[in-house]
Amino acid sequence: VLYTTGLGYQQSAAMSTLLINQPKYAWLKELGLSEDNDGVYNGNWGGKGEVITSYCPANNEPIARVRQATMAEYEETVQKSRDAWKVWADIPAPKRGEIVRQIGDALRKKIKVLGSLVSLEMGKIYVEGVGEVQEYVDVCDYAVGLSRMIGGPVLPSERPGHALIEMWNPVGLVGIITAFNFPVAVYGWNNAIALICGNVCLCWIVLICVRACSNRIVAEVLEQNNLPGAICSMTCGGADIGTAMSKDERVDLVSFTGSTHVGKMVAMLVQERFGRNLLELGGNNAIIVFEDADLNLVVPSAVFASVGTAGQRCTTTRRLMLHGSIHDVVVERVAKAYKQVRIGDPWDRNTMYGPLHTKQAVDQYLAAIEQAKQQGGTVVCGGKVMDRPGNYVEPTIITGLAHDAPIVHTETFVPILYVLKFQTEEEAFAWNNEVKQGLSSSIFTKDMGRVFRWLGPKGSDCGIVNVNIPTSGAEIGGAFGGEKHTGGGRESGSDSWKQYMRRSTCTINYSKDLPLAQGIKFE
Repeated sequence: VLYTTGLGYQQSAAMSTLLINQPKYAWLKELGLSEDNDGVYNGNWGGKGEVITSYCPANNEPIARVRQATMAEYEETVQKSRDAWKVWADIPAPKRGEIVRQIGDALRKKIKVLGSLVSLEMGKIYVEGVGEVQEYVDVCDYAVGLSRMIGGPVLPSERPGHALIEMWNPVGLVGIITAFNFPVAVYGWNNAIALICGNVCLCWIVLICVRACSNRIVAEVLEQNNLPGAICSMTCGGADIGTAMSKDERVDLVSFTGSTHVGKMVAMLVQERFGRNLLELGGNNAIIVFEDADLNLVVPSAVFASVGTAGQRCTTTRRLMLHGSIHDVVVERVAKAYKQVRIGDPWDRNTMYGPLHTKQAVDQYLAAIEQAKQQGGTVVCGGKVMDRPGNYVEPTIITGLAHDAPIVHTETFVPILYVLKFQTEEEAFAWNNEVKQGLSSSIFTKDMGRVFRWLGPKGSDCGIVNVNIPTSGAEIGGAFGGEKHTGGGRESGSDSWKQYMRRSTCTINYSKDLPLAQGIKFE
């Protein structure tokens, strides 16, 4: 039920055809990758389950094979993780921060080669692959400082001779289910912060080669410090593993990043056992452009946010709302910019736009375009599958749809931008908020009154509310997440660390009397 279907994995391919055996891809072995790789780590490497093959979306050729976990190995890994927590929780938070600092440094040494693997296996362009690893590094740096700052307040007690304080303690075992589009960064957001809070982590893999190599880097740091490897464990598996993790009362927090559909199933399974979940789900994000906007900011912002990662970010701009007075000129300029986007192999340093991750995504792209046409849309730019190896489609702009057309309200994880025409601020704000998701949003304007109305209670209902910048490309220092069907979770910066801890309100009587709260006398 919970296994993300349609990813670039199939049953095993012949050794001679694997990319890892071709001289062009010899650099993969620098990450410890081989023809056959272990899909389980809990202090020891293993994997006795089904052998699956990861495929490159740029050419649909096999990269390498991974042996998945069995249910018995999952059980063993959870138990080892729980045992490792007993060691990790006793280490002072600043000392845990030192381990996380070393993880960040180890990632720095492999940043280009690991970024290249992200590009090869996920399909995003090389600079985005490297940038994603950099994001994990940055979160590690952030977490190091945070390890000396987390804590609760001392509150004034109404009773003499009493102290009222808040204590924050780790939840225990954090299960991390990652998404294919950010296999390093999303894991890093969760892992670095969860670790300094005193938790251990169990990752359920989506991108199998990237995750195995990333985990190897982390495992080496733990081993060098004579710490249990199960502090950061992983299991590669199918629906049985994902479902087991969601149902498992030993997993204190399940952090899920992925589709709203699957996230809802995860949330229900976790809630049935009164567990905790942290959901980072879909987004149907809008850029709103008013008549006073600086179009020199609007055009590159719209292009980057809609075309970047081939439309496969949760923060991708899917709706571009233009004031009627500037609609035609902006559409013309954005369409012109689309045609200048350099499409090619994602690991080519000059490429700006790569493939979709799977063939199923190509089918979804075609289906969405057909639905948009049936609902009154006009394809201004793109709209076709490209005639080349791999899962390439043209970045697409569609105009003429109603703001509430069913396809406009559907998040399709492909590079299709729906352009809508509005006339008033009230109308634009309402359209932004009428979709089920509430992740990211942005307006372009010079009107400061409008800016603060946008940020206020009657403005955007999203978790990320921007002005004069795109919907994508969030910084790690702020809390990342959204409202409504986006799930309500928060990761990375600000006070997101609280999601990985449990709070206790503690009252300490250091007097010889026993006064009761609210002045109650019980004598």
